[in-house]
Amino acid sequence: MTQDPATQRREATNVDGMAGTQGADPLAVDPADVLGGPRAGAFDEKSPPDAALIGDCVHCGFCLPTCPTYVLWGEEMDSPRGRIYLMKEGLEGEPMTDEMVGHFDACLGCMACVTACPSGVQYDTLIEQTRAQVERHHERSASEKALRGLIFSLFPHPKRLRLMRGPLKVMQRTGLDRAVRRTGLLERLAPQLAAMEKLAPRLGKAMPLPAHITAIGERRMTVGMLVGCVQGAFFPGVNAATARVLRAEGCDVVVPQDQGCCGALSVHAGREDEGKAFAKALVDAFDDAGVERIVVNAAGCGSTMKEYAELLADEPAYADRARRFAELVRDVSEVLLELGPRAERHPLDVTIAYHDACHLAHAQGIRKQPRDLLTDIPGLTLKEIPEAEICCGSAGIYNILHPEPAQELGDRKAANIVKTGAELLVTANPGCLMQVTASLDRHAEQNGSRPMGMAHTIEVLDASIHGAPLSTLMDR
Repeated sequence: MTQDPATQRREATNVDGMAGTQGADPLAVDPADVLGGPRAGAFDEKSPPDAALIGDCVHCGFCLPTCPTYVLWGEEMDSPRGRIYLMKEGLEGEPMTDEMVGHFDACLGCMACVTACPSGVQYDTLIEQTRAQVERHHERSASEKALRGLIFSLFPHPKRLRLMRGPLKVMQRTGLDRAVRRTGLLERLAPQLAAMEKLAPRLGKAMPLPAHITAIGERRMTVGMLVGCVQGAFFPGVNAATARVLRAEGCDVVVPQDQGCCGALSVHAGREDEGKAFAKALVDAFDDAGVERIVVNAAGCGSTMKEYAELLADEPAYADRARRFAELVRDVSEVLLELGPRAERHPLDVTIAYHDACHLAHAQGIRKQPRDLLTDIPGLTLKEIPEAEICCGSAGIYNILHPEPAQELGDRKAANIVKTGAELLVTANPGCLMQVTASLDRHAEQNGSRPMGMAHTIEVLDASIHGAPLSTLMDR
C-alpha cells in the first residue's frame, strides 16, 4: 500500500542525533544569532518565522506529551521544539530541504503545545509563517500537487460541495460506497482519496437558511451567522439547530446569502494569498449586515476569523474593516453564555463524552463555555475523555494528506472515548465530527459493539430547548 508522505519521511530519516555539538544543547536558540535577509537560507524576507518568537522557546519539553506526532513517533524533529529548531536553522542559512519540509508538513497544527507551553511560545504564529514560506519555495511532487489541487478546488467552495451532495447521496443509498470500500482497491491505489471517501458523513436533507430569521419574543441581540463550507454542505442540520437556538434565545439572525469560505483551510495550509482573498470576500459579505456579533459554530473557522486583523494588516483597504470584523466574531457558545438562558431546557437523560476541538480549546481558549451549556441541561451527565489534549487526527485536511498517522490518532481517540462509557460523543467542529465518527465506527466494527451516537454541541442544546426525543441525537 502506498504510504502517506509523513510515514515515508519518518521511516526514511533518523534524526535522533540532530545537528548539535557534543556537550552543548543543540536546540538552544540565541535570538542574536538568527539571521535575516532575502532568501538567506530556507526563507525569504516576507514574514519569515519570527526570530524573537523562536528565541522564546527554552526547550523545556512541556510540549512533548501533548504533541500528537511526538506521541506517535517519539522523534525530536517531530515535536514543536524540534520544528522550532529547524526554523532557526532555516533563518541561519540552511536550505529548505525535502526532509525539513516533511517535518513541517507532519505537524497537525493542533496548538496543544501553545496551551502546554509555560513560556508562552507562539508556535501557532511560527508554523503559519513557516508554511507560507514552504508553499512559496518548496517544489512538491506531481502527486502531492494534484492532491492539494483537488482539495483546494473543492473544499473552500460551498457551491461545489453542494453539487457533490447528489452523487454522494446516491452512493450512500445504493451501498456503492460500502462496496467500493470492501474491495480495498481505492485504498491500495490512492490511500488519500480512500481516506476522503471514508470520512464523508451520511447525508440528510439540505436545509438552506433564509437571509433573516426573527427572534422569538423580545429581541436581545442581532447576530450574523457563518454557514461555512463543509458545515453548510455536509452538516446543514448543525446550522439549522444554531439558528433555532439563537432565535429561541432572543436573537435576530442575519445570514448573508453571498458569503463564502472564511479562508481557514487555506491559511492553515500556508496558502496565504488564497486565504486573504477568502477573508476579504467574507468581510465584504458582512459589511452592511448591521450585526452586534458574528456567530461561528465551526472551531477552525472561528479561530481564523478572530485573527483577520493580523491576516489583513497589510491590506490598506481592509485593515480597519478586518479589525472591526474580528472584534465581532464569537463562537456560538460564547454568545449564548453572554446572553444567559431564556428558553426552557427540557431534560435529556443521556451520558455524553465531550471532545475538545483543537481550534476551539487551544487556539481560542474556549473550554468552559460549551461544558457549561451542556451541563445546564437537566438529566445530562458529562464525562471527560482521557488524553483530551491529544488531537483526534482531523486537523483540517491532515487526515486526507496523511491518512496513516491520522487513523492512528483517530483510533487512539476512539478508544479513549469508549472508556468513558458515554452513549453520545459531542464536539463543536465538522472536521472532528467526520474524523471521530469514522474512528468510532471502525472501533465498533472491530469489537462487535454498537456505534456511538454523534452530535454537535448546539444540536444537543437544540434538542433540549425544543423537547426533541433523544433518538434524534442517537440515530445517525
